[in-house]
Order: sequence, then structure tokens, then C-alpha cells
Amino acid sequence: MPEGVELPSIPSNFDVTPDYVPGWGHGRIPPSAAPDVVGAFRFICSAGQLSYDDPIVYPGEPGKSHLHQFFGNTAADAHSTYESLRKTGGSTCNNRLNRSAYWMPAMMNGRGKVVKPLFVSIYYKRLPDTAENCIARGDKSIKKCVGVPRGLRFIFGHDMLDKSGKKTGNGYFNCSGPGAKSGKYPDIVTAAQNCPNGARIGAVINAPSCWDGRNLDSDDHRSHVAYTSYGQDGRPRCPKSHPYKMPTFTLGAWYETDDTLDRSGIWDPENPSWHLSSDYMPGMKPAKPGSTFHTDWFGAWDDEALALWTAHCINKMLNCSGGELGNGQQLKPTEGYNNKGKQRIFDPPPNPGLHHHGHQADASVSRKNNGDL
Repeated sequence: MPEGVELPSIPSNFDVTPDYVPGWGHGRIPPSAAPDVVGAFRFICSAGQLSYDDPIVYPGEPGKSHLHQFFGNTAADAHSTYESLRKTGGSTCNNRLNRSAYWMPAMMNGRGKVVKPLFVSIYYKRLPDTAENCIARGDKSIKKCVGVPRGLRFIFGHDMLDKSGKKTGNGYFNCSGPGAKSGKYPDIVTAAQNCPNGARIGAVINAPSCWDGRNLDSDDHRSHVAYTSYGQDGRPRCPKSHPYKMPTFTLGAWYETDDTLDRSGIWDPENPSWHLSSDYMPGMKPAKPGSTFHTDWFGAWDDEALALWTAHCINKMLNCSGGELGNGQQLKPTEGYNNKGKQRIFDPPPNPGLHHHGHQADASVSRKNNGDL
């Protein structure tokens, strides 16, 4: 890890002992991830708060964004900083040892209601630090594979601030459950054709895995991180401008469908159906449902917990699930595992009405058939 870049360590301000439990009740050591070449650290999150805040794009300015669905830190809002995230809030991702904040546009159904996800899966992965691609050429003492830098934050997916910008993260929609046809669909309209009532539609996206080693954020909240590309030998490599490989994650938010999801495969902006809050915004041309999919992340892991899953799950190339740490311990799942029977459909929270071009508050379904708003 380059020196002097990370923010100073902020220890958890609570007794962490109860948040560590024996893996799956008996201290299980996870199996090897082989034949895969990366270590894996997985856990499940529940849906958290809904708000029109974005602490990365509009720090200190509540109500400026479209409606966001948050996961992780329960106190995340427009005023969040690394320090505040480390010191406040619970977590919908296992427990408070992961006070990181994850957020994405809220999912809206055909009546303009918010659909909260059944669950959100997070899957961190990276090459072990002993892998050939992790060692600098000419100096084996320099490790190019690093942990997650303290204070790092970024946005990935559709660029709401630059519509001509390149989409990142290979985001797609999928479907699972009774009668579903699984696939990687480019938008909600396409996925809906393969997702009958009662099945689950998933929004899946990959976070960046390469870091420039100098910045924890950038003006566009994207340029300080990057994605790997494959060389002639078939191995993934970071660009020279972003030489450090860090644990990346795949996020999948899964929603139970209902009869307000148009399954015709034809998008009609005047016919309300499921969409993301960022697809329909005041003063802007409607976007095809799901085409504006993007995600924000603001890291705030407990240092010890982060070091444990990096050292064991990642560097020992283990297949850790359910918040297993790879050493016989597990993050106690206080949230994220008991999702049955919970309310999923909500009225949107009051809109502060602060509309700003490019990333403003959601209009929801302000077209015909909107009597349920």
C-alpha cells in the first residue's frame, strides 16, 4: 500500500467481540476457491434507508439527488464522511464491522411505489498477493495487490454526470426463481420478458478493481479507479496508470416481481412499468428502464475485520461465504439473513423538491395511471 494516501485509522467505537462468532457455529475453515484463481469473500445485505442524498456527488447537500436505496451503514446520508461512517450507524450487511455505505437508484414499480430488494449479495474477490501478477517486475518486494484503502469511494455504472461517458462495471439484469429464464439482460424491459410473477429480477454490477495509488476520490468520482483488461496471455492486468489491484466486489440486488412489471418487451414511456429512479427525472428525457443503472460505494470497514478477510479469504484463496473470515470466525449476521415476510413495497419518501440537472430528485411515475402515488 502506498504510504501517506490512506486516511488515518479510526477504531470501532464499540466492543467488537460479540460481532465475531465461530464460523457457521462450529469454527469452520472455508474450502479452497480452486480451481478459481481468486479468493472470495461473500455476504448478504438487507435493504436500508431510502433518501434523496448522495454523499459522494452532493456532499453536505441533502435532497439534491434522485431517490437512492442504501445498504450497509444505516446512518449514511448527504453529510457522511469516512469519519462519520466509522463512528455512527449500524449495518444491514452482517454487522457494524462493515459500516461501509453502498447505494444505487431505487427500484420503482408500475404504480410509482418503491420496491425494496429481497436481499443484496456482495462478493469481494482478488488474486492472492503471492500471484505472479501481484509482484512488481524487477522488484519482488513491491506488492501490487493491496487491501481496500481507508477512505476510498467511487461510482460505477452509467455516468449520470456525463451522459456521453462510458458505462463501467458491465451492469446487467437477470432473473431467477419459478418460471424464470436466467441471462444477462441489458435493461429491465428485456429482463421482464423472462421474469414471471413471483420470480426475482436482479440488478448485477461489478465494482472497479484497479487503483491509481494516489487518490481516494476524483472530480468525476471515477478516474482514480479502473478496470482490468486481458493481455495476449489471457491474464487480467490493471492499466499502468492504475497499477494497484485491490479487492473488487460484485453487487447483486434482487427484487420479487409483481403484476405491475410490463412483460411485453416493448418500452412505452407513457405506459408505467418497473424502472430505476434515475430513469425518469424531472426536466429530462425518459431513459429506457434500467439503462441508467449505477452504484456508489464509500468504504468504512473496521480495520481488523478488513485485514482478516483480506489475509485469509483473499490471500489464502479461500471460498468464504456468509461473512466468513477464513480463520474459523464469521461476522455475526445480525441483519441480512431473515428477509422473509418483510414489507417490500413502500410509498416514496417526501421529495425535498431540490431538482438539479444531471442527478436530481426522482419524479417517479408522473405519467398516466399514476393515481397510486
